[in-house]
This record gives sequence, C-alpha cells and structure tokens, in this order.
Amino acid sequence: MKKRISIKKLTASLFAGTILAVTCAAPPVHAEELPYDTYNYTYWEDIALTPAAYVPVGTVTGATVGTDGFSEPQDLCVAPDGLIYVADTKNNRIVVLNETMTETVRVIDSFDRDGEQDGFDAPYGVCVSENMQLYIADSNHKRVVVLTPEGEFVKIIDNPQSEILEEGFDFVPLKVTVDYADRVYVIAKNAFEGILVFESDGQFTGYFGTIDVKITLWEKFWKRLASKEERAKQQLYIPTEFTGIDIDDDGFVYASNIDSDGVQGVRRLNPRGEDVIQKGENENLGGDLVVGSYGTYAGPSEFTDVTYRGKGIYSLLDRKRGRIFTYDREGNLLYIFGGLGTQEGTFNTPIAIEAVNDQILVLDAYNNSIVRFGETEYGSLINDAVGLRYDGDETEAIAKWQQVLKLDENNELANTGIGKAYLTAGENRTAMKYLELGRNRKYYSVAWKRYRNELLIAHINVIMTVVIVLIAVCLLYTKVLKKKIGRGRRTKAKEGGLA
Repeated sequence: MKKRISIKKLTASLFAGTILAVTCAAPPVHAEELPYDTYNYTYWEDIALTPAAYVPVGTVTGATVGTDGFSEPQDLCVAPDGLIYVADTKNNRIVVLNETMTETVRVIDSFDRDGEQDGFDAPYGVCVSENMQLYIADSNHKRVVVLTPEGEFVKIIDNPQSEILEEGFDFVPLKVTVDYADRVYVIAKNAFEGILVFESDGQFTGYFGTIDVKITLWEKFWKRLASKEERAKQQLYIPTEFTGIDIDDDGFVYASNIDSDGVQGVRRLNPRGEDVIQKGENENLGGDLVVGSYGTYAGPSEFTDVTYRGKGIYSLLDRKRGRIFTYDREGNLLYIFGGLGTQEGTFNTPIAIEAVNDQILVLDAYNNSIVRFGETEYGSLINDAVGLRYDGDETEAIAKWQQVLKLDENNELANTGIGKAYLTAGENRTAMKYLELGRNRKYYSVAWKRYRNELLIAHINVIMTVVIVLIAVCLLYTKVLKKKIGRGRRTKAKEGGLA
C-alpha cells in the first residue's frame, strides 16, 4: 500500500529574493506565506521539503485586462512575439493579451470567410505557429480554424479522410499545436489511436504516438470466464488519450497523458512517433511518488497539460492535486509547487500551463483566471544550472549548483549536478564524492570505473615492475624447488643401492 501524502508547511523563511516578473517586481515571499507545499523526493522516494522554486505573483481575469470575464477557458498559448492567446471557450472567442498581461490587445470572436461571417462554438485549443498563424480547435464545429494573428481567414482543417479511421469517426479537436514545417498535430476527443497529424495543406496523414495498453495474464483469464454481460461492464482495454501537447526546438512532440499506474504521464515523440524521452534514476515520470489510497485526492497524479520551456526543461500540470512538476532532459525531477484551494496562488480546476520568460502561467477553468508564478532565486539557480549543463558549460553549472546547496544543503539533484560536471571534466575522484551524496548509482558507477582506470594507468610502471618481480620470484622458486626435489631423489636412490 502506498503512503498517504502528509506534508507540513515549511516554517523557515525562504531566500526568495526579488522576482523579476514580466509585469512587475514582486516582494520577497516567505515559506509560511505560501498557500502550497514545496518539496521533492529523495533517492529512497521519501518526501523532502525544499525552498520554493516559484511563488504566486498575480492573477489575471477578464476584468483586469479590460474585457468581459472569461467563461470556462480551456487553453492558452504564448506566441513567438510574446502575446498571450486565451481560448475563452464558453464565450466562443479568443482573447489576445499583451506581453505584460495587463490589457487586451484584441478579441477574435468572428471572421470573414469568403464574404460570409463565421464564428466559433466552444473553442477548446489555441496555438500560434512559428510562421505567426493562429490555429484554433473549434471543437463543436468539428474543425481547426487557421487565421492570421489579426483574425483574417486563412483556411479550415476538418473532416479527415483515411482508411485507417473508423467508420463514422467524429472529428472533435480539443488541443492543437504546429511544428516548424507547419505540420498540424491535433488531440481529438475519443481518438484513442493517437494524435492526428495533418500536413500544411490540411491533408490527414495518420495517427502519431499511440500509447499501448498492456493487459495482465490475470485480466485476460477473468475476461475469458466472464459472461457477455459482465464483459460489457468491464473496462475497455483501449489506449490512453493524450491530454496536452507542445513541441520543442528540435521538432519533437511532448504529449501528456493520464497514467493510471502513475509511472509515465508524458512522452517525447520523435518524427516517427516513437517515445524517446529519458527517465531519471527512479525511471518515473508520473508526478507524485507518495500518494494516498483513499479520498478525493488519492491516487497517482493526472497530467492535463505540458509545456516545453527550453534547455531540455519541461513542466507538467497535475489536475488531481494542482501540482506543477518540472523535469530536465534526463528525466530528473527539479521541483514541485502549486496546489488546490481558494487562496491566491492555488487552483480549483487547473486545465492548461504555459511559460513566458521567468514566469509560469496556469489557466484555471473554474475560477476563470490565469495564475502567474514568478521565479525565486532558488528556482532561477536550478534552471540556470540545468541550462548550462544542457549547453555543455559544466564549469558555470558547478558554481550554480553550489549556490543551490547553500539554500538547500541536502539537495540530491545539486550534488548529482556537481558530480556530473566533475565527471565530464575528468575529475573522477571528486565526481564520486558528489555522486555519492546525490545517491546517483548510475553515474557513480561510471565515475568509479574511470577512476579505477586512472589508478591503473598512473601506477602502470609500479604494477608492471611488481608483476615482473613476482614472475621472477616464482620462476626462481620453481627452479630452486626442482633442484631440491632432484637432490632428494638422488639421495634416496643412493640409499636404496647401499641397502
């Protein structure tokens, strides 16, 4: 049985520093003022309290940006030019905010299509491509609408046709994203076979990144014994739907999903749709490791969205407990923050996540708001250290990790980061010290093997001399022993002859 989460509020003051927010500088925030717990997991999967990596710095609503209130918004997107697009779903519109999220730039609720006015019906997803085209998952109209950022009509993607689609397939797009080649990736309702992919001309080319569901032998056994009615009531063994989607700088697709086992709630899909994501030491990308067994908030994390933040860093939004989990390229869990509640900085129904500059934005569908989180010094140091390692600047990374240890002396990730940096620099003995503190068996083993080889190479002359001496001694001893044995035999032979 898994343990129930039980995390006490931090009582010590956090060295939060001044947060350079997009809109304004927030004052220092202390741990006891935070409306959520901040923690990570040790190598032994125990909860370890940490300083806060991010703190709430403001909330955005329709009223604060000079427009009508949002109504059950379902998605948001940061465009290449820095503007923020919000899919205001129940209001059937797209609201465009300025970079500082202080005012509305424009509202797109209709468009001219070949001389006729057209509009949206429950737009669930929104995305702006690198080529500055606006893609809207117009769900109830069963289409993806493509416009210019100003709202001028470009094209419609709808009614996919293919032999691989089930007869009567109902295309209801929920989330959409676009890669550098203008290929369109769509998460559609009840599309369990995977993400739908369309070429730039709108032609459907197939499914992408299907998640296989494994059935245990026990489940197969009982399914055989069950009656037709019982089988009808049983859970269908179908692949899991994706819930959120984003694309990194190399064109790889990050896709979140709800994993009932709590092991892997995100994938990084290469151009062939294969999952190539790296996992950390515990091989878990499922969010919380310690969960309760009973109650509303029991069970594994349920990721509803993912955002790629650059330098191999990505964040996942958990709707179960309102947590935000951030990982690096190697699958290491960097930090956890956020929570459900009614206080500033908590959510009721977290539905989408984005990152802009040094802030993280979370869209709350029930509260009709965007909650902004600013980076603390602790969070900034971790982000910078991971980014420096990603760029290959290990020396600077060590300095950042050492500063992290000043704020959180038991941070295993910092010790591991320093150890990896020394390992890359060839200082294997020092690397072993920090990797042991970081409980990283994989890289400690690598450092030990390299250090062992160093010792062998450094003392090869002594070793070879000792080996040669030992061989010479053995040969000499053998020769002396043979002579002694020969004399003994001759003596016995003479004694036998005299007798």
